[in-house]
Amino acid sequence: MSNIGLIIEERSRDIGDFLVGRLIPFRKKRMIGPFIFIDHMGPTALGPSKYMDVDQHPHMGLSTLTFMLEGEIVHEDSLGTHQRIRPGSVNWMTAGKGVTHTERTPEDLRNGNVFTAHGYQIWVALPKELEEIEPQFHHIDVQDLPKWEDGDTKFTLVAGKGYGKESPVPVHSELFMVEIQNREPYTLNVNGNLKGEIGICIVSGGIEACGETVGEGNILVSKVEDTCNISLKPNTHLLLFGGEPFPEERYIYWNFVSSDQTKLEWAKTAWANKTFPMMENDNTYVSLPS
Repeated sequence: MSNIGLIIEERSRDIGDFLVGRLIPFRKKRMIGPFIFIDHMGPTALGPSKYMDVDQHPHMGLSTLTFMLEGEIVHEDSLGTHQRIRPGSVNWMTAGKGVTHTERTPEDLRNGNVFTAHGYQIWVALPKELEEIEPQFHHIDVQDLPKWEDGDTKFTLVAGKGYGKESPVPVHSELFMVEIQNREPYTLNVNGNLKGEIGICIVSGGIEACGETVGEGNILVSKVEDTCNISLKPNTHLLLFGGEPFPEERYIYWNFVSSDQTKLEWAKTAWANKTFPMMENDNTYVSLPS
């Protein structure tokens, strides 16, 4: 345990054509605010024989936030959505009582050229009273997200509220996700600007906090009100995320999240029996983990 709280190192795993880094859940910290799952995708070179193709798979009791830094993905789901996501934009899917979706490399990028795919797949647990709402999907273009600068340091409010601003992403609880990029050394002030627990994800570069240096591929976890000054090294790229934690525990099985473990069993059975909401005209599906 460091002076600044918990430092979580990225744990890599291979899922075929992608190298994915799992950041949370972590055995000592299952959630940060309402954020319950973060996968770091890539950076990975794709094409001509290797593409991102995730067949249809289910979600329940959460919202997914897809945020690409490089490359593009096409999202399709059982609601009938067909949405391409480009770097800096947000795909926000609220699964609620159940939804199925796919994520694949767009057809026009399967042209023999090599390109980089790099981004984050994030799950945000829903408040207990909203865990079974009707599924919804929203796409927010990069130009519609709040942006500002402090000197040469650039800020984007990806989701939620922070720094006196509010993102148009239709979140369901008190949370925030902020992207920060700087060129020169910069002292970051989060006190009074963000509410709740805070995770500091170092995409690239590094920071100094409470006398310690932390580099790329780590998350720092702290309480906002206890966070010391954070010094960004030159050319650092951060994602700040978190918010108010829920009073109840959340349980997770595969792609399902719930405050009630019996609902996880229902979802598991529904997917195995193919009674979960399924996409039309798509016979692919991901099997339950063994």
